[in-house]
Amino acid sequence: MAAQHSSDEPREDRGPGLPGTGPTMTVSASLHAGTVEAVRSRVGKRGFSSYLEAALRRQIEQDNLAELVREYTSAEGDFSAEELSAAHAELYGTDGSDAGHAA
Repeated sequence: MAAQHSSDEPREDRGPGLPGTGPTMTVSASLHAGTVEAVRSRVGKRGFSSYLEAALRRQIEQDNLAELVREYTSAEGDFSAEELSAAHAELYGTDGSDAGHAA
């Protein structure tokens, strides 16, 4: 018979959860007063949790991307100028040049 786990306990057999999934949980976090005030001035008291959730998801995405880049460059070496230019074009719709940007 499989062991029972509460929804609050991390499960060793499945790894970390996927951002944005599962039930909501109340957690305690220490933040600088200026940060809290800046968020509340944008979203009000009731939008604070949603704002924080979205920011944390974006940070997890950035961390995951950085990990992928490290793994790739560790195995394949640094990106070539052509690869960087192609990635820039894919992300920003340009050829990777500085055309149109102030010097």
